[in-house]
Amino acid sequence: MHPEDAARDHWCRALRAELAQATVFPWPGPQPAPTEAATHFGVGWKPPAEYFAEHPGLSAFFTAGAGVDHLLGLNGLPEALPIVRLEDAGMADQMFVYCLHEILRGLNRADEYERQQREGRWHELAARPLASLRIGVFGLGALGGELAGRLAALGFTVSGFARSAHRIDGVRCLHGDAQWPGFLAGCDVLVLMAPLTADTRHVIGARALAMLPPGAWLINVARGALVDEGALLAALDTGPLAGATLDVFAHEPLPAAHAFWQHPKIRLTPHVAAQTLIDPSARQVADKIRRLLQRESVSGLVDRQRGY
Repeated sequence: MHPEDAARDHWCRALRAELAQATVFPWPGPQPAPTEAATHFGVGWKPPAEYFAEHPGLSAFFTAGAGVDHLLGLNGLPEALPIVRLEDAGMADQMFVYCLHEILRGLNRADEYERQQREGRWHELAARPLASLRIGVFGLGALGGELAGRLAALGFTVSGFARSAHRIDGVRCLHGDAQWPGFLAGCDVLVLMAPLTADTRHVIGARALAMLPPGAWLINVARGALVDEGALLAALDTGPLAGATLDVFAHEPLPAAHAFWQHPKIRLTPHVAAQTLIDPSARQVADKIRRLLQRESVSGLVDRQRGY
């Protein structure tokens, strides 16, 4: 199931290639006659409630993305249905490249040099060594942990914050309410990689933004609702932030009249930092289906209480 026709067809082709013995069919579309002896799995992105109403016998549902907040809030989602999310499947590389590009822009003073070019001004700015730029990664799951480790390996000073304790080579890992202010205070660049849950909704509000050092930059590639948009605009206009790179938003597509579009301190992209690559994702889903059929455990199983 996928809301885009081309993506839905691609998923079907890829899954048929990986699961030669399986019957793979799109939804919406003609449905084969149900077979009681068969095991049924669902794969898709942003399914409507009627999808689950029409497929009551699913053994598991695989969401075609890393985030599941859109799914867990869906009326009609069966309470006992196992939900399995994608893990990486090509997304970590994309996320790393996207964030590194934005981080290097700051390190190399790109915005300032572009402004000087527009003004016709020739002025050399002081260079900064990599280790002088303190990067904080909020969320150390499969994608966030990979990002933090890669940035540390390049020579940046990296700290990470998560719900529970983590260990990542070269990364100062923090957790717990007591360490949250210190984490934020040490972020010249704050990268949001956390899932959206009841605890993380608007976690980056006026109070958190005020804890960042003057001149900090925010990068949000996780979920738009992690950020209080009004508080962000205030921090950009009168507070400590130098700017923000936003790939995700509370409402998508971003409304045409939204203040983010024209704000001089915001760079935005249309939720493209880590797009689902269907072929490697289908291989991951197929492998997990085979494991489930063998009654083996799989990773990526969503804990509904935690929200990820």
